[in-house]
Amino acid sequence: MDHKELPILELRNLSKTYELKGHRAVDALKAVHLELYPGECLGIVGESGSGKSTLARCVTHLERVTSGQIRYRQQDITRLNGKALRSQRERIQMVFQEPSAIFNPRMKIGAFIREPLINYKIMKGQQAEQEVLRLLERVGLSAATAGKYPHELSGGEQQRAVIARAIGVRPDIILFDEATSALDVSIQQQIMDLLLELRKETGISSIFISHDLAVVQQVSDRIAVMYQGEVVEIVESSQLTSSANHPYTRSLMASVLSVREMKHKMKAQKQEEEQGRMGVLQESLSG
Repeated sequence: MDHKELPILELRNLSKTYELKGHRAVDALKAVHLELYPGECLGIVGESGSGKSTLARCVTHLERVTSGQIRYRQQDITRLNGKALRSQRERIQMVFQEPSAIFNPRMKIGAFIREPLINYKIMKGQQAEQEVLRLLERVGLSAATAGKYPHELSGGEQQRAVIARAIGVRPDIILFDEATSALDVSIQQQIMDLLLELRKETGISSIFISHDLAVVQQVSDRIAVMYQGEVVEIVESSQLTSSANHPYTRSLMASVLSVREMKHKMKAQKQEEEQGRMGVLQESLSG
């Protein structure tokens, strides 16, 4: 990918250390350096405990970094607070793994999506109401969804509503932290297709975090591979097979291939069994 523009987001030597009981310290992030460019989707992949989610929480200021810099549009935003932090959160949104944890169970979906529009003074009144309906339609939900409570929606519908809320404030960047991993495979693919459509339509920049390399490769321009708090390799998504050099990246690729091979074998076996049943049926009919 040819990067002629300046990065919209840059992490410089970002580190995060957690102090534990017994005077122990755990380095969750170790001098991470990453750049996100306008309109780009940067994938971040790694096993549980690799630092992916910690990185996302630091970028969105849900965690304070220990050292290093977070730069947004060439401005240092590492230690914002108060009104400046509130304004920044409008520009950088996050979609979490478990949508059910985001909702107020007593708040209807329409109010949930409308809330940031009002709070950030983007629009109000009837204009906000109409925008809620437009956002619901945009993520593939009916207008009737606005009058429902969270428990009345499926997991996939809940995640769509969370995405509608996130895009409603028109951010520059959205971070998706394992946003599809809790969903069934078919629903997961629907959400992936939605994200691809939204990106094409809005040109939004995004960071897509997952432990699943195949999923990350589907939506990303570049992939950053994390291992034990460090970025060990960054590769172009389209050149992953030919360009990946780090042993950990290679092991992730091997696991993806083994899963694909297993699915292929299961599909072939199912087709063979189906053909066998059809053969028996034809023999019985001809006899």
